[in-house]
Amino acid sequence: MVPVDTVLKAQFITAAAAARQMLRQGSGVIILLTGSPARPHTPAAAGIGAAFGAVENLTRYLAIELSPAGVRVACLRTAANPDSRTIQDVTAQIAMTMNITQDQANASLAASTLLKVSPRTTDTAAAAAFLASDRARMMTGTVLNASAGVVAD
Repeated sequence: MVPVDTVLKAQFITAAAAARQMLRQGSGVIILLTGSPARPHTPAAAGIGAAFGAVENLTRYLAIELSPAGVRVACLRTAANPDSRTIQDVTAQIAMTMNITQDQANASLAASTLLKVSPRTTDTAAAAAFLASDRARMMTGTVLNASAGVVAD
């Protein structure tokens, strides 16, 4: 329950706080963030997968409630960013458990994508900037899949 209690709760509370301000001004974009486990594709990810799936559904419900008032709500789904501290910690643990190097663990993550490369934090940031921009002005209640093809929609 830790992922549900932390990830889902934090995104709900943050989105609700942002929504109050954006509703007053009649515009804004709320971007929620999930990862590839939102779409089942790997073992040992039931907790985080359930939390991410719930966040993606929360996106749709918030869009129903907020979009008529001019507030867009979108979700960005990415895959493991190997240059993030969290994924570095995870791959270190995987490497130790599997008796492989951390580079091998990272290579395995990249190999699991259709593009055969893991998204970097700069890729995730660029996707978020796009969602927040006027170029995405028709996107609300949807999930932008920037997972390098770890999961296909």
